[in-house]
Amino acid sequence: MAASLTAQGLLEQESRALLTRLDRLDYFAFIEPMVAAAAPSPEARIAVEKYLVENWRNLRELVKQQIRHLRESRSRVPASELMQRNFVLLRLKFNAMLADFDTFADVFTQRSETNYGVWIAGLDVAATDALRIEAKGMEMPPVVCYLDRGHGAAIRRARTRLATGRANPVAIVRVPRERMVGSGIAASLFHEVGHQGAALLDLVSSLRRVLRARQIVAGPQQLPWVLYERWISEIVADFWSVARLGIGATLGLMGVVSLPRAFVFRAHLDDPHPVPWFRLMLSCAMGRELYPDAQWEQLARAWVEFFPLQDLAPQERDFFRRLLATIPEFSRMLAEHQAPSLGGRTLREALETRGREPERLRRAYRRWREDPRAMYAARPSMAFAVLGQARASGLLTPEGESRAVLALLRSWALRRSLGEGTEKPKCHCRPARRGSSNNEFVEGESHV
Repeated sequence: MAASLTAQGLLEQESRALLTRLDRLDYFAFIEPMVAAAAPSPEARIAVEKYLVENWRNLRELVKQQIRHLRESRSRVPASELMQRNFVLLRLKFNAMLADFDTFADVFTQRSETNYGVWIAGLDVAATDALRIEAKGMEMPPVVCYLDRGHGAAIRRARTRLATGRANPVAIVRVPRERMVGSGIAASLFHEVGHQGAALLDLVSSLRRVLRARQIVAGPQQLPWVLYERWISEIVADFWSVARLGIGATLGLMGVVSLPRAFVFRAHLDDPHPVPWFRLMLSCAMGRELYPDAQWEQLARAWVEFFPLQDLAPQERDFFRRLLATIPEFSRMLAEHQAPSLGGRTLREALETRGREPERLRRAYRRWREDPRAMYAARPSMAFAVLGQARASGLLTPEGESRAVLALLRSWALRRSLGEGTEKPKCHCRPARRGSSNNEFVEGESHV
């Protein structure tokens, strides 16, 4: 019998083939062509490269150990079944390592796409700013984004386990390509950032303790509070987005949950997401709690006109009305929550809501129309908030909003690639066209 067809020989051949495939992997710095402005932040890129290199080294050593063991066993009767089991486990580890590689490849590969690569890098900057919060002992991870199909976003949070079982070194946000490009992309992006922020601050656990106590007080009327506890992870992320964006977050959410009527009212009580109809109403209530203004009532009325309760069965109507009755108390409880990680501040205070009141945002937009350079000097989250408010107030058209967002994404990506911050850029952009009814922004060249 040929040596290569023995049990040891077959396993050695397969192990060596595994090693050759492993050796074909390389650093993203060598294999991903992209312009400098489209690159992830240096912190994110280095963290990912180090993570993958350590995976490769560990797996390569395991494969070499397997080959040595197989060669040494040829002089004695081997336990072939055990050796085969060891090889299968080794191959599973190899596939898990490839799964991690592909996870990061999703982030890096799109950055070679013309225009989209730079826009994605701009989203990285905006997400990083939206996550920024002052809290004792909080170490903010790098954030990277990529686009995918569908109309919903998702996040693979930093420090959660990847396929190999090791901790993810960066937060990876998947944003829907169909929402590019307008301020609506910020609603999806900042919601996912909210999940990361809530995990870093341990907000979900601290809020669940409060909600369990409230259930005891509610007694027979505890169902809404039981549901709030079940939904609190998604609600906190929505709250984070509303705190950062104002009405732009709620309008963006409306675009996600505007589904066929049967889905809008469908209540899966084991789903971590609130019922879509109620979720939008709750977003309006959270906005009203943080930023009192008539616009929230107007938006809630429009939503009810789209999806009236009258056609529901009496039991279903009663269910939603019971939920609606608790909204004011719950929204206030959420805004005033003092998690241990916040050092005595409320969640409202920690998320820096002062200065983002609707009228202030409207005034900021009017200033920007006169001097567009001021738009580039704003924090990314503030810039998105102003544009979203201007759109909601009828001061900015969807076309003008898209042009402004594109210009901002390009500017943020360029400045990061040059090692500049986002606070005091030197930007030169074309003013709005004379005679435009909205006097809105047009995309121009922005220079650092």
